[in-house]
Amino acid sequence: MNKVFKALADPTRRRVLELLRQRPMTAGELSEQFAVSRPTMSAHFNVLREADLIDAHKQGTTITYRLKLSVLEDALLGFSQTFGIGNVAAPRPSKGDPS
Repeated sequence: MNKVFKALADPTRRRVLELLRQRPMTAGELSEQFAVSRPTMSAHFNVLREADLIDAHKQGTTITYRLKLSVLEDALLGFSQTFGIGNVAAPRPSKGDPS
């Protein structure tokens, strides 16, 4: 889970995930969305792949990325369970309450 949160810590990588949520995109299409060098984008793609948040398919010289939403969902679920988010118990009646 640490690799997932490392990947999510960077705003560029979060934006890449947002874009991939719309549809699979090539490395070139994604890189056009950012004012950084292609090697920098490649490094971002590597971090996302290491965290298993994206999948890469290479055909010839073109790499197409797609979002692996289930991995992201699992990480967020684990995080929320760690901190008890979403597991709110029903309030207990107070001593003077007839319920």
